[in-house]
Amino acid sequence: MPFETHPEPISLPDPGRFAANSPLVRPQLPASLPLKTACRIVRQMTAELVLLLGDRILLRRDRRRFACHVRQIAMYVCHVALQISLSDIGDAFGRDRTTVGHACHVVEDRRDDPAFDEFVATVERLVSTVFGLTEVPAHD
Repeated sequence: MPFETHPEPISLPDPGRFAANSPLVRPQLPASLPLKTACRIVRQMTAELVLLLGDRILLRRDRRRFACHVRQIAMYVCHVALQISLSDIGDAFGRDRTTVGHACHVVEDRRDDPAFDEFVATVERLVSTVFGLTEVPAHD
């Protein structure tokens, strides 16, 4: 479809958010809470929610996959909801920043599934509530 006939209007960012000499407004974690601890909390919350909503007993080969999915979702939520940099998340999880980027892409691609999207949105809301953040960026 050509751009000239695109039916949706283009929305511009809020001009107050990008004032000339002010930094970009982003959620802030409490200064007394290390990033590594925040990432561990997010990972544990994600694991507990997966176990709470899961309905089958994990087989031996599934444990590794389970741990990988939990870690990927936790990395994604740390980046999106808490706005922690990929490098800092990588340090907290003992991984490289490129691995964190891959995890974020994997989770973003899986959000096309409505059930998975709802689960990740729930984790994001829960994390933002626990850490006292006022807003979570909406997923498009």
